[in-house]
Parts: sequence; C-alpha cells; structure tokens
Amino acid sequence: MTTKYQEFGEKSESVAVDCLKKQGYRIIEINYRTKLGEIDIIAKQGETLVFIEVKARKSSRFGRPELAVTQKKQRKISMVALYYLKSTKQSNAKARFDVVAINSANSVNSVNSAKERPNIKIIKNAFELAYK
Repeated sequence: MTTKYQEFGEKSESVAVDCLKKQGYRIIEINYRTKLGEIDIIAKQGETLVFIEVKARKSSRFGRPELAVTQKKQRKISMVALYYLKSTKQSNAKARFDVVAINSANSVNSVNSAKERPNIKIIKNAFELAYK
C-alpha cells in the first residue's frame, strides 16, 4: 500500500523528470537502487552523466528542500554513483551531482493547475563527490 508521503514523492519525481527533459537532460534511470542506497534520477546532459537528488516540500515549515541534502545524504549518493560508474564501466565519465528542489505551496497534485504550479529549481553541481 502506498502512503501519502510515497505518493507525494513519486509525483515530485515525475514533475522533476518533466522539468529536466525540458532543460535538455536525457533520462537514463529513475530510482536506481543498490544495496548501498538509491539515486532518484540518473541522466545525461550533453556528455556529462548527472546524478540527481529530488527534494520536495509542501510548505516551508521544515526549510528549503535543497537543505535536506545533508552531508550524510551526499556521501550516500556519492557511494551509489561510484558503484554505478564502476558497474557500467564508465569510471572515466565526466559526472556531476544536481539537486532538483520543488517548493509547493499546496501539493504537487495541483501541478496541472496553472495557478498552483510548484516552484522548481535545478541546482547544477550542487555538491562535490563526498566519500569520507
């Protein structure tokens, strides 16, 4: 059974994918999972492989969504990215980490309503490889 939080997360990722495609990203993987963790979206922009974390908030009560990508989260994403690069034999690929921050006054459910579109921000090179 899907919880309302999971549903919100899935809709947020869908909104992020649509936005990224409009910005010229080519989506390779969504919800790439390993025993080490998960990366929300893996894409290519030009020749660069991009590992993308999606963070969404329904309100500003807990701060800006991009601030939820903590040092600990960055390390986990970095480990999964390194695993992906090694397992796909792309260890020498040019890569970066982006964050898609979605601020929604009400809910991502209302994305189709022109009045209630969420504020979406793509933060390129949001952080460096973190493994310590």
